[in-house]
Amino acid sequence: MKVLVALSGGVDSSVAAAELLRDGHEVVGITMRLWGGDSDTGCCSVADVDDARRVAQQLGIDHLVFNFTDDFHEHVVEPYVAAHRDGLTPNPCIECNRHLKFHRLSERADLLGFDAVATGHHARIVQREVDGDTAWFVARGEDAAKDQSYVVHMLPQRELARTLFPIGAMTKAQVRERATALGLRTAAKPDSQDVCFITHDGGRTAFLGSRIPFRRAAVVDALDGTPLGEVESLEMVTLGQRRGIGLPGGGPKRYVVDIDHAAATVLVGDESLLFVDAMQVHGIVWAHRPVEGEVLVQCSAHGATAAATLTPTADGVTVQWAEPQRRVAPGQSVVFYDTTDTFVYGGGTAG
Repeated sequence: MKVLVALSGGVDSSVAAAELLRDGHEVVGITMRLWGGDSDTGCCSVADVDDARRVAQQLGIDHLVFNFTDDFHEHVVEPYVAAHRDGLTPNPCIECNRHLKFHRLSERADLLGFDAVATGHHARIVQREVDGDTAWFVARGEDAAKDQSYVVHMLPQRELARTLFPIGAMTKAQVRERATALGLRTAAKPDSQDVCFITHDGGRTAFLGSRIPFRRAAVVDALDGTPLGEVESLEMVTLGQRRGIGLPGGGPKRYVVDIDHAAATVLVGDESLLFVDAMQVHGIVWAHRPVEGEVLVQCSAHGATAAATLTPTADGVTVQWAEPQRRVAPGQSVVFYDTTDTFVYGGGTAG
């Protein structure tokens, strides 16, 4: 089978390509140029592209570089900036996966005559029988600490059917052992942790401050409206935040429990005020069919799941928690798993 494998310059994608070769596939590596600005982290630096090229040479496979910077700016950077301006908390890496690392990669694979695409994500793709139909689903990876099923939850059937996750059944330790045995230059390379277009020097504040105006906002007590302070950048505040909200130290712990963007006001209070019985999720992509009833729900990349019941609404679902849970910041991805906490039914965005 002809497989186009995304080489990010990290150890996971390097071993994914090696595993495909070992299984007898015809493999070509591809690295995406996504971010055209400064980058000192993530998967978009010049060093990462060079590492990908060197790994391809070590494995004896062809290596291509595709320039998707315009697509990246349109589908990832612009929505990221707009979300902060509008009071949302975005997931740029998930949008990059959705629009670039799978959709655009699949389009390019079609044009070049490849049978499948592959990445180094720690997840699995499995077939299951559902109500008499056979369907594809993302499943959790073998290494629970590195599982990335949450960030690839948006894959529909047409992409699930042609996507491979060659290291999904391996632990991270096994991946590094395999890379070391092969002598790959990425064997000991640290994992990427941060958003690739946010540099360590400037951070989010510098990045967003050069693109949108920041508004000062009052910080008030959520229960009685008492003024408590002020923040310089309302657009940098998110639900559940405790530090950096302009309050003096030494008092009771206060969390951001609500944000009124129209009134430029941040409401703070005890952590208990963050807990709710239900939430709304919209913009859902289902792996197979819409799901109702009991599920497990994950609301962050490395968060634990919680039991809930899904009820359809006009534009998504209501998530009714089995036990009260902390509010999820609007804009964050919410992913639904089966009750065994194994298979991804789909996911959407917190409203």
